[in-house]
Amino acid sequence: MADLKSRKPANTAFKQQRLKAWQPLLTPNTVLPTLFAAGIVLAPLGGLFLYESETVNEIVIDYTSCESAGPTESPLTGDLFSYKFTSDNKTVIRPPTYKTVTSTTFLNNATVNGDPIQRCIIRFSIPMELHPPIYLYYKLTNFYQNHRKYVKSLSYNQLAGEPITAGDAGASCKPLDVDPTTGKIYYPCGLVANSMFNDSFSNLRLLNPANTVSDNKSYVFSEQGIAWPSDKARFHPATSTPPDQLTPPPNWLRRFPNYTADAMFDPQTDEHFQVWMRTSWYPTFRKLYSHYSDGEVLSPGTYEVQVDLNYNIVAYGGTKSMVLSGTSFLGGRNAFMGLSYIIFGCVCAFLGLVFLGWHFFRPRKLGDHDRLSWNQSSGMRPPQQ
Repeated sequence: MADLKSRKPANTAFKQQRLKAWQPLLTPNTVLPTLFAAGIVLAPLGGLFLYESETVNEIVIDYTSCESAGPTESPLTGDLFSYKFTSDNKTVIRPPTYKTVTSTTFLNNATVNGDPIQRCIIRFSIPMELHPPIYLYYKLTNFYQNHRKYVKSLSYNQLAGEPITAGDAGASCKPLDVDPTTGKIYYPCGLVANSMFNDSFSNLRLLNPANTVSDNKSYVFSEQGIAWPSDKARFHPATSTPPDQLTPPPNWLRRFPNYTADAMFDPQTDEHFQVWMRTSWYPTFRKLYSHYSDGEVLSPGTYEVQVDLNYNIVAYGGTKSMVLSGTSFLGGRNAFMGLSYIIFGCVCAFLGLVFLGWHFFRPRKLGDHDRLSWNQSSGMRPPQQ
């Protein structure tokens, strides 16, 4: 008769639960110093983080309604802009103004396909010298990039340069997989790509006091190097699918009326696309558009930036803003980290004082922790028969 297999675990320290373990004992001698040490360290550290955040200069201008402003400069109300500077004013801060003009060419001189484009001209003040690096962001509100169906609506195989069929696109890019009229596959397919932010910003231009064009000075912002290296590694050159089988997403038709061998979208070189495809966790977010890393400081004065209005954020019930910001060793202007450290440090110190008072006025006698072992040789109850 063959030996029956035993279900008894092997006699090893791991399977018989005899591994050595350590469990901290929460006594007043260990808990109170820990709470006070956490409060002493975290609160000043949070103060440092908050101070560094407040040293970042930042300008936020909401230009959602610029398209309806018309050709006359309209000053913005206080709820549509924010100036945060770290120095006393050296020039008079004027409220930002904007107006719209029509153009048949984009800022990059490409011809507009279809109706003329609306261009927003924003003017704002900088009261002090701003030293590079300076970053230009766009900020969107009420845009839920974290929606489950939205996040899943893309094809990684297509963005990796692999040819995909209409069935493959339908499995991953619904509801924007195939053009229902022509049967061509959208490239890139999916909701994420179709909703890509496509307003265009010009370089900053410093206006002279007379606002004449001849003496204006431009500061060139670079749109390269704005994507994370990990994002660049996710995308490969344009797909090998023939152009006659592909069509641009519906919201891309102003930029790509159709695909040809000479006019094909390349996800590996389009860093704005790479930045957009890293979806945000929150409905209010900002993404990097360009940066000014080298060159002269931005002088105090009145500046102008032009924006091609391609993106209809009103359809999503949100707003769009231009953000011009500096940086610190913590990044941009954000008080959350500093405040959270300060609050957590104060809570630890407060709890330390509460427990210290409790232990002083109502002390509790502690037992001998050496008696906590279950296999003590003395004091054990006899086994039941």
